[in-house]
Amino acid sequence: MDRRTFIGAVGAAIIAAPLAASAQTATTVRRIGVLTPDARPTAAELLQEYAPLRALGWVAGRNLLVERRDASGRAELLRPFAEELVRLKVEIIMTWGTAATLAAKNATTTIPIVFVAGDPVRSGLVASLSRPGGNITGFSIVGPEINAKRLALLRELLPGLQRVGVLELSTNPFYRAMRKEFEQTCRSLGLQPIIIEVAAAGELEGAIAEMARRRAQALFLQRDGLFYDNRVPIVSAALRYALPTLAADKVMLEAGALVSYAHTDEEQYQRNAAFVDRILRGAKPADLPIEQPTQFELVVNLKTAKALGITVPQTLLLRADEVIQ
Repeated sequence: MDRRTFIGAVGAAIIAAPLAASAQTATTVRRIGVLTPDARPTAAELLQEYAPLRALGWVAGRNLLVERRDASGRAELLRPFAEELVRLKVEIIMTWGTAATLAAKNATTTIPIVFVAGDPVRSGLVASLSRPGGNITGFSIVGPEINAKRLALLRELLPGLQRVGVLELSTNPFYRAMRKEFEQTCRSLGLQPIIIEVAAAGELEGAIAEMARRRAQALFLQRDGLFYDNRVPIVSAALRYALPTLAADKVMLEAGALVSYAHTDEEQYQRNAAFVDRILRGAKPADLPIEQPTQFELVVNLKTAKALGITVPQTLLLRADEVIQ
């Protein structure tokens, strides 16, 4: 067992505990892979991510071995990591994001792939949501209608909004696949998108400065591992340029973003675990329709609103699931 496997197994074993009588009792150890473009999770994040698997009876160190590969923002590592997981003969590859899913798809046509990613049809991952076909299924977290709701929220918060800055990761093919529809959504709301692509963390602050130079009035921050890992410098830079930030991730508000509208991590992890459980018990990915979020949270950061001199409409506060004072 190499160091990365050991870390993945230990992270999951943090949550190991005596199982209920009805839990999985097989003594055979099953091996799954995890492929992400992000930095390695903390122990607390692993605890949250693997908890639903444990609830279904799959416990690392007992009947589950997790081969985890995190690219830490280096997109060029995704392909060799995916190929490595194939050589290790894992039974399932769990992927996070479109780029990681494409890397896994290109590495195997037989090992089941369970993804969390943006629109899988427009990204070319599957034929359709109801009949994905092949060896891929999973959880689709982004679509045009969700981004439309987010942009509408931003307009509600900022009635005079005309120009919105948008960060995109150039190595993530999802953004290119969705660019045309996103621009059409912006135009339908009377907004001009100012899209800046970045390839690495060192380009983020310069990108936000360029948005400000081009007179952006707000920042639209999509859900991406690079943005998550660098949320503090991103939001700090946006605040320096007085750019209110709408995020597709609740965690961004801890760094000072103004508002978020996003699916819950709890639902995401539960859906992932259910796919893995069913496949380990014999189900075929082609027979498992792609699922989408059913639970969304609206969170508003009043502390940031006050710092930016923004009055949050009472109607929006009443709809919020959480308000940060």
